[in-house]
This record gives sequence, C-alpha cells and structure tokens, in this order.
Amino acid sequence: MRTACFTLDPAFTVGPVDPRLFGSFVEHLGRCVYTGIHEPGHPAADADGLRTDVLDLVRELGVTAIRYPGGNFVSGYRWEDSVGPVEDRPRRLDLAWHSTETNRFGLSEYIAFLRKIGPQAEPMMAVNLGTRGVTEALELQEYANHPAGTALSDLRVAHGDKDPFGIRLWCLGNEMDGPWQTGHKTAEEYGRLAAETARAMRQQDPGVELVACGSSGRSMPTFAAWEATVLTESYDLVDHVSLHAYYEPHDGDLDSFLASAVDMESFIENVVATCDHVGAKLKSTKRIDLSFDEWNVWYMSRWQEQAATFAQDDWPEAPRLLEDNYSVTDAVVFGSLLIALLRHADRVKIACLAQLVNVIAPILTEPGGPAWRQTTFFPFAQASRYGRGEVLDVRVDSPTYETARYGTTDLLHATAVRADDDTVTVFAVNRSRTEPLPLEIALGGLGLTSVVEHTALADADPDARNTLAEPERVTPHTAGGTTLTDGGLEAVLEPLSWNVIRLA
Repeated sequence: MRTACFTLDPAFTVGPVDPRLFGSFVEHLGRCVYTGIHEPGHPAADADGLRTDVLDLVRELGVTAIRYPGGNFVSGYRWEDSVGPVEDRPRRLDLAWHSTETNRFGLSEYIAFLRKIGPQAEPMMAVNLGTRGVTEALELQEYANHPAGTALSDLRVAHGDKDPFGIRLWCLGNEMDGPWQTGHKTAEEYGRLAAETARAMRQQDPGVELVACGSSGRSMPTFAAWEATVLTESYDLVDHVSLHAYYEPHDGDLDSFLASAVDMESFIENVVATCDHVGAKLKSTKRIDLSFDEWNVWYMSRWQEQAATFAQDDWPEAPRLLEDNYSVTDAVVFGSLLIALLRHADRVKIACLAQLVNVIAPILTEPGGPAWRQTTFFPFAQASRYGRGEVLDVRVDSPTYETARYGTTDLLHATAVRADDDTVTVFAVNRSRTEPLPLEIALGGLGLTSVVEHTALADADPDARNTLAEPERVTPHTAGGTTLTDGGLEAVLEPLSWNVIRLA
C-alpha cells in the first residue's frame, strides 16, 4: 500500500485547544444518574450517595465541562423540584424518556458531584425554554449564583449551600428545532425567546457565557436556515451556537461508518460559514464560536425499536435505556470524531461527549456491582490528557478508498497537538479494515528527538468489546517499529486502529 504522509511545522497552526473541548454530559435519562453516578447503598458509595468507583473513572477519563440536566429532559425540567430536602422533592412524569423522575439527585447534588471530580469540572447548566421561559431562567440563575440577601439566594443557603454554585456557562434550551421536543418552536419563536432570555440573564450577570440552540442535526430540513434566523435575533447576546451529531453504521456499511468524521467536519464548517455570514450581514466585529455539546457513536435505530415496545401506561424509574456496548470498530470511529473536533479547535470551543455513564457512555456500571471502561473510554482519556496545547495544521496525502455515503475518502485521519513544553502528540486513525498503513511525517523546525510512546487501540476481532464478564478485553497496546530519522517519523498503523504517537 502507498505510504500516507504529512508535514508538521510550528509556523502553521489551527489554534489553541480550549480545555472544554473535553466536556461530557449528564442527563436524567435511563441509568446515567441513578445507579450510574448516584447509588446510595452501593458498597462504593460515599456519604452523598455518589459512587466513588465511578468518580475515579471520571477523573481518569479527564472530562471538563459537564452539561446538565439535559438534553430532551430539560424541556420539562422544573428546577424547584430538584432543590431542598430530598424527602420533600416531588416525583414527576418525564415526557422526554417516558420515565418517572424522583428528583433524589438534583441541582445541589450535581454541583457536589463536580466538586468531587476536581476543579477542572465546570458546570454547564441548561435552562428550560420548552415549557418555561425568561422568569424561570432568572430564578434559577439567582438561586444558583447570587451570594445571599435575596429570597432565592437565601433559600439556597437554607437548603445547606452557603456558597454560590458559580455557574457561568448556560445553554438556552435544547434542540428546540426538533418536533420531538416538549415545547418545540419555530426558528423565529425560539430566536426571540433566546434573545430575551440572554438579555435578562446578562442584566443579572454580564459575565455569563451563553449557548444558543443550533440545529439538532445536519439532516434537519431547517438546517442552516435555523441557525441564520436564530442568530439574526440573538447574535450580539450569545457566545456560542450548539451542534449535535450521532453516528452509526447503516445497512452494514462499515466503510461509510468509518468515514463518519467526514460528515462531522463538513457540519462544523457549514455552521461556521453560517455564523460568519450572519455576522457580516449585521456588520458585527464579534465572532460566534461553536459548542458541539452532543456527539458520539449512538445506535439510534436500536433505541427506536426499543421505544416502540414501551407500554404507554408504564413510567419506570431509571430504566435501562440506550446502553450501547461499544466495539473496537466503534472506538476507532469515536477517535476519528475526536480528531475532527481538534482539527477545528479554532472555532469549536466546547464539546460534550453524550453521555458520561451507562447511556451511550464510556463508563458502564451494574447496580450494586462494578464499573468498567468501554472501548471508547481510551481514545477520550488519551486525547484529554495529551491533546492540550496548540493544534498544528495537518494536511494529509493519503491513500483513499470509496464509500457509499461520502465518496472518495482518505484512509488516514490525523491531527497533532503541540504542548506548552514543546512535546508533540499525533492522533491518527487508519480506516482500512484489512491493511496496515505506512506513515511518514516530516517534522520541520520542531526540534523533536525521540519517540516517547506509540500506542494503538486495535484488535484482530473488530467486534471485540469490554463487558461485565470481560471488562478488560480491549485496551490500548504498545505499537512497535516507530522511529525518528533525519527530522522525520516513520510508523505503521495497524488495520482499523486508533493511534497516539508522543514525541519529545
């Protein structure tokens, strides 16, 4: 096979990586919260009912901003239900996921969870603009953030939280373009509501950072027109527009599935173009950045089949929903999606892996039992650990293959990040399911002298996965034969593999 190659040069960069690119998402959906992160009575539970085994894995994963409480759940969310004494909190029907919400885990517990993860875990709170509006958003903001001396801030203190929660990053609703969303709105309706909510929240605190809802998927019939209309109303009041995307194989077409990041990169570039077009029309000097606050591999077709079997009179608590068990193939696609986000770090400033535990997640748990890492855990943890710094401009010259959905596609998908200490990490995926891919990288002016490590996530069985019975069936392994010679790097990427090459 022909060799893939590219050049790295410190003079050619994309932009700095915002740490919030490695965010995640906790929604009241299935077992993400209950028996996921929160399980009083579990052998590993702490005094607050948080599973310490899960906390350990979340820290290892390296997540930063964590979006909460939804997702579709937020469009029926009454924040008042989630505060105060747990025994007094009401049980509610959750229309989004046809479940019963007990509110045993609420706003205070969410903040406590973040604080136990560590200072890198920033709250990213969504407000309900589906069934509620400006007043409720302001009340939540005051309860959460005002120090004391008002009815709502004093109520928080009375509930046991003397210190404000310090929430600076807010989502103005969720997927409001989707007809499945409770309180679905047209672009005009939502754009005006988002603008009024943003204006009011900034009156209370000018320093808030706000995310307006973009399209809930690139395939939506209103895509791009939705963003243009919403931003025309709210451009100077918001900081980011959201993107959501999920990928799965269709009709057994694995070659197209492996090229999913082609679609993600095009999606990002289309939204950037739309944002900049609106800014130009408004003659604004401000730049809108992107919050890719839902992304993952999700076997959505399986969920649709499951949802069709639900009894309409059954409203279970924390049912098993969306518990996809990921294979090596899924992990390679997942890693490629991470590469796509890094390749656009100049505009994608926030990204949230959906979700954190059990629900299409890198971490799985059993009630009363263990927690373990899915195959997708490893690319995220490695990217979060080694993908901090300045993204270098990578333009590959690669062998190609044909895909039904995306046409001619490079076998190599890659990016590289230069850290503050001048070390460089290359993240690379070989999309070939059968052939190794020789790789050559020219390293002009970087002063690199050694290969610190080359690890690969790959397996002879592309369907291999980690399960309760075999929780460590798939882990990254050391790849051999990677060398630096005369200012260049030579390596071989295994078939169907995610690779991390660290250079110093």
